[in-house]
Amino acid sequence: MVMSKPSNREKILTEGLKVVHAHGFANASVRDIVHAAGVPQGSFTNHFASKEAFGLEVIGLYLERSRATMTATLLNDSLAPLDRLAGYIDANQARMAQTGMRNGCLFGNFTAEATDHSEAMREKLLEVFAEIRRNIATCLRAAAAAGDIPETADPDDLAAFILTALQGANLLSKAERSAAPIERLRRLLFNKILK
Repeated sequence: MVMSKPSNREKILTEGLKVVHAHGFANASVRDIVHAAGVPQGSFTNHFASKEAFGLEVIGLYLERSRATMTATLLNDSLAPLDRLAGYIDANQARMAQTGMRNGCLFGNFTAEATDHSEAMREKLLEVFAEIRRNIATCLRAAAAAGDIPETADPDDLAAFILTALQGANLLSKAERSAAPIERLRRLLFNKILK
């Protein structure tokens, strides 16, 4: 089977995601992005109507990767529900550790940086966070059904809290260049909040 070479568009998205994640959306120039992708600068405008359109696709690409993680953890029926949730948090921490905690979560970074300037990005990020929240809630419903958390717990409220806490922990981990905030969240979540 012959493997096809990635198109210039794929290279721009894949390498551009890395540049944006490392330097921020505003600080990642089109020149930086095409240089990292190894393509001519004109390729960018051939494939993306604007930097905002590119940014929306980068969010979509990062979401695809996040969906794979959520499928392997939060939505994995072969694991006990709370093990799924722990696995999701651990996978998040492991991903951030690949860059020494420097890059944080791309969704959180875009939220902090771009939502004041782009309504389209703000709406896309709200959709992303809603999907993550739903998947956490699905996991928590399974935990309630298994008797692992109290039946009186509201999975939707708890999922919203966990997502909010995890995004905050991601930001602090990025600022501190340390996994300690995520580890603290994990410890409190499983030892206190979900008991």
